[in-house]
Amino acid sequence: MIAILKGTLISKSPTEIVIDVNGVGYQANIPLSTFEKLGEVNTPVTVLTYLHVREDLLQLYGFSSEDEREFFRFLLSVSGIGPKMAQGILSGMSTQELRAAIIDGNITALTSISGVGKKTAERIVIELRDKLSKTSAPSSTVIPSGNQLAIRNEAINALMSLGYQHSAAEKSVLAVLKESQHQTLSVEEIIKLALRKAG
Repeated sequence: MIAILKGTLISKSPTEIVIDVNGVGYQANIPLSTFEKLGEVNTPVTVLTYLHVREDLLQLYGFSSEDEREFFRFLLSVSGIGPKMAQGILSGMSTQELRAAIIDGNITALTSISGVGKKTAERIVIELRDKLSKTSAPSSTVIPSGNQLAIRNEAINALMSLGYQHSAAEKSVLAVLKESQHQTLSVEEIIKLALRKAG
């Protein structure tokens, strides 16, 4: 079992990295949350890993924190969820938001994640609510509504299409939403305000 990789970051993308460990290049799939925490290419890096074993395939998944890796394992324990979907779910919301949404039974928030339908969201809540309640203190995280999450993600994606890094786009959008929490803004209005901040 490969539990951790420590070496030089050779290449990175929002879904995949390659790490040189003493001359051996390890390729690992990563969620977007891990990508945002990585340093520059050719710098030292340490990632926690999970090796997914199938009869015909070995897939390595990398994470920036034990919380992410633990959540990945929780998601894999849900019937019908494989590693690719678990990776996508961790890319759609932070572990804090996911934990709060699952414990609160917030199906709308979960279905706002790309690839997660209502039945899958319901299975996640049914199968993980008790496990998460036992492993963590009650969360005070406020989960945006499904519509708010969709607008937030659309604005972030629009900024990324304009050339902004995901972390910078997300930071600007979240800052705009925090300042205007008592207003309902359209995607276009959020983008305009975020561009001023990012600029």
